[in-house]
Amino acid sequence: LKDGSQVDAGDYLKGKMVGLYFSASWCPPCRAFTPKLKRFYEAIKESHPEFEIVLVSRDREAGDLFEYYDEHMGDWTFIPFGDPKIEELLEKYNARTIPGMKIIKPDGTVVVKDARTEVQVRGLF
Repeated sequence: LKDGSQVDAGDYLKGKMVGLYFSASWCPPCRAFTPKLKRFYEAIKESHPEFEIVLVSRDREAGDLFEYYDEHMGDWTFIPFGDPKIEELLEKYNARTIPGMKIIKPDGTVVVKDARTEVQVRGLF
């Protein structure tokens, strides 16, 4: 979390819709999209507290991930650098390009395959 604390993903995300955000600090389109996503998250969080975003980083070094997260991300969580869950999610949700975002129901099924486009098209920004 932003405050540096760690949470158990199963408990923290239980019953929530989750936006898996596939991104990296070295990716210019990611850096352009992240502020839009942050504004979207801040706007939707008030009316939909059951929605959460999880950063699935493609950064190559832990320091890059932490700097990118601290300086640019919203008040959401991320999967720790090097965690095998990252590769699992990339494979499970066929996340081949970044930035990318999938909206997942609590049971793990995909509700929105290309949430990045949805966020950009909604006109909230």
